[in-house]
Amino acid sequence: MPVSRTNDFTSLSEATVPDRGCAAKGKESSLPLPTRIAFIGNYLPRECGIATFTTDLCTAVAAEYGAERLFAIPVNDPDSTYDYPERVRLELTQEDLASYERAADFLNFNGNDLVCLQHEYGIYGGTAGRYILALLRRLKMPLVTTLHTVLREPEANQRIVLEEIAQLSDRLIVMSELAAQLLREVYAVPSAKIDVIPHGVPDLPFIDPNYFKDRFGTEGKSVLLTFGLLSPNKGIENVIRALPAILAEHPNVVYIVSGVTHPHVRRREGERYRDGLKLLANELGVSSKLILNNRFVSAEELVEHIGAADVYITPYRQEAQVVSGTLAIALGAGKAIVSTPYWHAKELLAGKRGVIVPFESPSAIAEAVLSLLNSDAERHAMRKRAYLYSRGTTWPKTARAYMASFQRARFERSLQPRAAQQDDGTVPSADMKDSLPVMNTDHLMAMTDDTGMLQHAIFSVPNTREGYTTDDNARALIVTTLLQQRHPNEKSSEHRDLSHRYLAFLWLAFDADRKRFRNFLSYGRTWLEDVGSEDSHGRAIWALGTVLGHSRDAGLRGSTGRLFESAVAAALKFTSPRAWAFTILGVQAYLDWFPGDRVIQGVRNALADRLLGIYYGNRTDKWHWFEKKPLLLQCDLASRAHSSWMAKRQ
Repeated sequence: MPVSRTNDFTSLSEATVPDRGCAAKGKESSLPLPTRIAFIGNYLPRECGIATFTTDLCTAVAAEYGAERLFAIPVNDPDSTYDYPERVRLELTQEDLASYERAADFLNFNGNDLVCLQHEYGIYGGTAGRYILALLRRLKMPLVTTLHTVLREPEANQRIVLEEIAQLSDRLIVMSELAAQLLREVYAVPSAKIDVIPHGVPDLPFIDPNYFKDRFGTEGKSVLLTFGLLSPNKGIENVIRALPAILAEHPNVVYIVSGVTHPHVRRREGERYRDGLKLLANELGVSSKLILNNRFVSAEELVEHIGAADVYITPYRQEAQVVSGTLAIALGAGKAIVSTPYWHAKELLAGKRGVIVPFESPSAIAEAVLSLLNSDAERHAMRKRAYLYSRGTTWPKTARAYMASFQRARFERSLQPRAAQQDDGTVPSADMKDSLPVMNTDHLMAMTDDTGMLQHAIFSVPNTREGYTTDDNARALIVTTLLQQRHPNEKSSEHRDLSHRYLAFLWLAFDADRKRFRNFLSYGRTWLEDVGSEDSHGRAIWALGTVLGHSRDAGLRGSTGRLFESAVAAALKFTSPRAWAFTILGVQAYLDWFPGDRVIQGVRNALADRLLGIYYGNRTDKWHWFEKKPLLLQCDLASRAHSSWMAKRQ
């Protein structure tokens, strides 16, 4: 089945969809950008591949779309603190479940409209990293998850966690076609939910390695390089074992291993693995040809390290790795590459973009390296193929592909809003609605008398001095109609009686000569105006349309239909955008049940076109609304800008 593939990113970064609204039927429009994105995952200066990726992705998105559009929420490992940059707004404590719950609350009230999660089992707390689910279950905005690990044979807990993340996510991003295939075949994720966006790479020039070699004291030498966090699964010892055969033909070779020991390994074992590499080099007599650069290099230093390499080697010992950031960066720098056949390497290095050698085979590594060192033409051709292939994966293009995925997620969520989470973290399904508690309507009853819904209360006591309004009776009619639909067998007679009373009020409020609703009625049953506001009229139409679209009470529907037909045309003469919006809600509810009514379709389309017109007439880059920015707000913004300018001068 097809997957959203973005090797050159054109399909996502230029994504457009047909406008689903009636106002622009038949047109296409670009999807709106999210205004506030939270990136959850490790973040520099934590020494971690996920931290590097999240930081690079945030930097790229900020460069393309503005730094004000995003912030980061990293995870701190036990007993660790980090000097994070200003972009980090909140921190998760890995093994503190409450910190995940608090983060969800923060995201929900802080004006965020999308979350991008970086998922790797080892960085979140709980069994198989399940604590992150406590955060995700509570989110009220779309979620896009980048999966850095997709296992073919997951343990039971790993499967449970990933399957729930897939369910909660609006879109899933993976960095290889194999990862997408595993999601479909192992985890039953629909293809339509998956975007393949390769690992981003720096946009480096295609430079001769000799340009950088003087910075490492390797002028005139052939440089082999492996970089990244050290751990026993990296297989570096197999390259060291290959060095004697390589040096026999090319004595000027030097092997640089750049990177600190992985923090988890260092916490468990200290530097035992690094010390073992040194001991092995001594035993083989190649210690003078091995440079162990024990530091976590910056992005600028990384460019120099990888730039100096003639051959880049990833000798990993395990097949099940769907992404390698270091391999992607080496490819992007146009390096000649030798690698073992882990999943990501087989995909990236296809088409003669590198050399694949068997696992645990120092002799095969030696043979591949010698072949490349012995043929400048072959090595250069491989470099060129790798470099050209990677041009579609530079960070600016990656940022645009991610933003397109974000846009899709928000658009798809708008079409299919999610049900709210229950307290136990499960999502109520459609067939569970009968088990939900009945809404407490005691206050609704207390505010309703023989005439209808009173306008205000003093705490829980009806305030009769304020009388009644069409506005409030329309709202009440919407509520009781939907209660009847959701709970047809519970208090149905009570809800029906209330609906009849509120509808009777709307009939009383309607002036048949003017074809308009009055709004304010005193407690003494005297109308306080001849014509009510446009907004109250629009809200009455909303209520009437709700009855026609949702109620199955034949008597109520019959009476409502007559009033709806009499009142709806007046909305076409209104000038209030809110009245237009209320009317659209009502006529659309009506059309959900009577979709073929072309007259009502015309009313909906005309009002929707007006709303769209004033939106495009009043919006700016920083003001997304249908009406002009209030003068008070403009003055406030100007005052803030002036204060900021004065502060900088001082």
